[in-house]
Amino acid sequence: MLESTPATRLPARPDLLAAGEQRLGFMERHIIALVRRTFEPGPTDRAIRFLQHWIGSTWIHHFTKNLRYVFGLERLPRLEPRQSYLLVSNHRSFFDLYVVIGHLVRLRMRHRILFPVRADFFYTGPLGLFVNGVMSFFAMYPPIFRERKKLALNLVSLDELAWLLRQGGYFCGIHPEGTRKKDDDPYTFLPAQRGVGRVIHEARVPVIPVFINGLLPNDLARQVTSNFDGTGRKIVVVFGAPIDFSDLLAEPGSPKVHQAIADRTLEVIGRLGAEERLHRAELERPAPTA
Repeated sequence: MLESTPATRLPARPDLLAAGEQRLGFMERHIIALVRRTFEPGPTDRAIRFLQHWIGSTWIHHFTKNLRYVFGLERLPRLEPRQSYLLVSNHRSFFDLYVVIGHLVRLRMRHRILFPVRADFFYTGPLGLFVNGVMSFFAMYPPIFRERKKLALNLVSLDELAWLLRQGGYFCGIHPEGTRKKDDDPYTFLPAQRGVGRVIHEARVPVIPVFINGLLPNDLARQVTSNFDGTGRKIVVVFGAPIDFSDLLAEPGSPKVHQAIADRTLEVIGRLGAEERLHRAELERPAPTA
């Protein structure tokens, strides 16, 4: 048997718990440790993959199926089970990525699903852990911190996300804007955050862009009701082909390169938004009268 050498060994998984030993609270440490362990190969990971695909995607499908219109599927690559993928999307609603990735799961995408999520609430108490487990089956990982004293930990979270993607078999949805855009214009975006560029540069996986429009911002009950009572606004999803970053990936990683990568994601998503506007106009055109 050949012995591994330092030159051929895979890099160690970035350790958020070790990095945050003096900064994370009691509940944060324990919840992160619990969710983190679910990614270790074995029965727990297999069970979570099953639940994400056969239960999580099912309720998303039925709660949006009467409103959802999807375009651009022919542009998608063949989603190989052992390859990881990163999906980049605009951010208008808490449910954007659930709907988009839920649709891909219905098309037999079989990867374990990841969504980076704000640490407050989801990693600070039992209720957040419960919601993460029940609504997404622990897809909401890794945590992203907003407190000033913990901001440095976000680099470790992003590096761990890139590490997971490099292992293969993961499908991660991420918002280049970093937070929701809350005004009335879905076709303009907040500035791109270079963290997504850092992940793309380190992970080296296919990056799939998508634009989604029509979801309610944060009212799950009304969103579900509108799907069944005929009052809902059409949810239009437009996929693009994988983004070519070859020129930027050839450069050494730096804040400038990471920002350029992040900016490119929003440029492509913006072009998909222009397509969505045309599709929506066609869908909402009044039927001709006899």
